Amino acid sequence: MSELADPTAAAALVADDTRYMREALRLADAAAVRGDVPVGALVVQDGAIIGVGFNTREGAADPCGHAEIVALRDACRSTRRWRVDGATLYVTLEPCPMCAGALVNARVRRLVYGADDPKAGAVRSLYQLCDDPRLNHRLEITTGVLAGPCAAVLSEFFRSIRERRRGRARGARWR
Repeated sequence: MSELADPTAAAALVADDTRYMREALRLADAAAVRGDVPVGALVVQDGAIIGVGFNTREGAADPCGHAEIVALRDACRSTRRWRVDGATLYVTLEPCPMCAGALVNARVRRLVYGADDPKAGAVRSLYQLCDDPRLNHRLEITTGVLAGPCAAVLSEFFRSIRERRRGRARGARWR
């Protein structure tokens, strides 16, 4: 019997996915506090968190400072291997092409993400890199875990930026 055919195993998987996505949301909040787009990610292997990350592009002036890349680098340092066979990566936003490619190259077994990214998503929205049969590795994919809260943290972040910009523009008119 497959793991998902067993209702108890399926319920445990959903509970784990929710728990780890909540942790990814906490990491996303850490990015927002630092002025970066609030995306958080973590890598779990054999029930243990082996890598964590959040967006650091602004703070580190690093175009590769996406949460998934930061978490994968942390996991690889932890295991002293470039492959994370059997691991699951949790991330609050659908990975972009760069991050989806890194997940394939690192041999991540499973990807779980929260919110879809209609502008840059490379797992379901624009491309399907993580399960493309032409590539040498494919991932199991679970989408929409805590999608509402994951999307809300991003919406709030960008709403706040727009309000600050409008406030500065209004203030400039009165000078």
